[in-house]
This record gives sequence, structure tokens and C-alpha cells, in this order.
Amino acid sequence: MRTFSGRLARTALLAAATIGLVGAPARADGEAKLLAPSGTLRVGIYAGSPTSMVTDASGKPHGLAYDLGGELAKRLGVGVDYVRFQRVADIVAAIHDGQVDFTVTNATPARANDVSFSQPVLSIELGYLVPANSPLAKVEDIDRPGVKIGVTKGSTSERTLPAKFKNATIVPAESVKVAIAMFGRGEIDLYATNKPTLFEMSDQMPGAKILDGNWGAEHMAIAIPKGREDALPLLNRFVTEEQSSGALDTIQQQAGLRGATKATRE
Repeated sequence: MRTFSGRLARTALLAAATIGLVGAPARADGEAKLLAPSGTLRVGIYAGSPTSMVTDASGKPHGLAYDLGGELAKRLGVGVDYVRFQRVADIVAAIHDGQVDFTVTNATPARANDVSFSQPVLSIELGYLVPANSPLAKVEDIDRPGVKIGVTKGSTSERTLPAKFKNATIVPAESVKVAIAMFGRGEIDLYATNKPTLFEMSDQMPGAKILDGNWGAEHMAIAIPKGREDALPLLNRFVTEEQSSGALDTIQQQAGLRGATKATRE
């Protein structure tokens, strides 16, 4: 009787182990189908920000959304398709419509109505960029009649700053590239967005500087379409592993991402 019981116990353990081995690939396959139903992870990116996609001196692309999307696709065992947009608001709309599977963006309550977010990846300061020889030396100089604050159309800055500044004028720009040209034409006096983007802009504007201080922080997180929340535990594990392994630090360095801090929630 003892022998039969022992044999039965060993059989049960073997069966459990077999189920575990079969179950892991099955779960991975299910998560891949959930996050990349077409068989390819469609990653939404826009050029000009290290939080999304920039190119280095050799022309190689880097960026938070670009590199994390590529790494996740590898883990899921699927291909990756980078879908380019002009600005982040267009990417969020495409995710909402199911045309894009993945991006990294500021996890605002407004955007959470349209997409689902992972835990925060990192936090970045929001600031202001002024061109060379600007009379605006500090934040207190900004809120005056005639001062034109550039913001990216559809951005957090466009939604937030009108309530902050009662006298200055908010001027939407179609993209960061367009904003740099607007400086040259005198259409804006300063630009407001996250500091990594401002640093990228300042590299293309000799003498430009970022004003001291900040007007808040963005909490960057992975965004996926609504209805795929069953994949959030996997995404959260992925984020934690990228943070703890040092891979996230490498991504930031390769993208030249400046102005980032450890992920927090206000």
C-alpha cells in the first residue's frame, strides 16, 4: 500500500511538472496573441524625442518607446513594426483605435480614458526652453502680455498651461521640428514640454537654454489598447526587469535621454 501511494505521488508530481512545462509556453503564446494579435508588435513612435525615437550620429535609431518595443517583441517571440507619427497625440489615438499595439508616453488621467497603462517606467521633469539672447531669464518672467509659449499640439502642455498662465499666449505647434522653425520666425518666445525633448531641441539651437526649475513631471508608462488588461501583469514584470537589470539605464544613455528621474507617482 505504501509502495502504491509512493508511486501515485510520483506520478502526480510528474504530471504537475509536465503541465507546468506545457503551461509556460501556452501562457507566453497567449500573451503574445493578446499584445500583438497580428503576429507583429506595432510600436508607435514619433521623431525628435528620446522618450520616443531619435537617431544617433551614425543614423541608428534609439529611444524609450523604440527600444522597449523592440525588446518586448523579442520576449514575445514576434516581429516588430515601427509605425511613425508626427506627434504623440496621434499615437494615442491610433492605440485607442486598435491600429497600434504599444508605445511609451505620459500616463495622464485623460489618456487613461483612451488607453491602458503599465506601471511607471520613469519620470521626467517638465520645463521651458528659450532661444539665445532671450529676455526671459527665469520662470517668473513668462506670464506677461505678448509672451508666446509654444507647445506641441495635443500634448499635456497644451492642456495644462492655459490655466497656469493668464497673460501669456499658448501657441500650438504641429511638431517639435516645426517648433524649432517657429523660433526662427519669431512666432514663439519659448517652448514648454518635457526636458529630454527640450535638450534635443537645444542641441539644434545654438545658445538656447533650459530655464531653471520645472512645472511638474511626466510619468512615462507603456500604453496598450483597452481590452488587453490581462497582459498588464506581464508588462509590469517586463518594466521591473528592465529597471532592475540596468537595461533601462542603457536605453536612456543610447538615446541621450536627459532630465529623467526614478519612476514615481505624484
